Amino acid sequence: MKIKICGITNIDDAMAAADAGADSVGFVFWEKSPRFISQVDAGNIIDKLPPFITAVGVFVNEKPEDINKAIRSIGLGCVQLHGEESPEDCQRIEYRVIKAVRIKGAADIEKLKIYSPSAFLLDTHRQGIIGGTGESFNWDIAVSAKKYGRIILSGGLNPGNVTAAVKKVKPYGVDVSSGVEASPGKKDAKKIFEFIKRVRESEEGIQETS
Repeated sequence: MKIKICGITNIDDAMAAADAGADSVGFVFWEKSPRFISQVDAGNIIDKLPPFITAVGVFVNEKPEDINKAIRSIGLGCVQLHGEESPEDCQRIEYRVIKAVRIKGAADIEKLKIYSPSAFLLDTHRQGIIGGTGESFNWDIAVSAKKYGRIILSGGLNPGNVTAAVKKVKPYGVDVSSGVEASPGKKDAKKIFEFIKRVRESEEGIQETS
């Protein structure tokens, strides 16, 4: 199961995630986010990441050509589109795409039918906020969404509830941001470690019972 620590704004948090065993770290390039980081600063962090850690760039309603330029210039390994991007926009991205879909109710997974990304990230819908809400949604919806492709579960995950989430949904991956923070934009290394530890323990439990 893949683990992404999102909302990285500094090298210490990136290294804490890598050392704890995260598969990827996310950089938010949406200026209205409290976890915003410039592409230049993100690139400097990416240059220092150890091998096998994927850098994910989170974009909101950016032009595909600008996203492609960022992929090449700062060394992104994957792109997460967290806005209202069309299927055509996704197809114009030159590398792997995670399409985020904000979930308010069961009907929202109908949106997944028209996309074909590498994976879907399901996040909690909250008016006026794009990601990092700290709120979860009904995980039964995430289970149903698995028929449309790989599902990365997000929205309100933290060390206290991720065990239950993993056991219920059995997603391709999990994504956490505010749930492992000391404050918006600053991670808590102990929370990151505990989060990843609990995911791995849950994953082992699933394998043993399957």
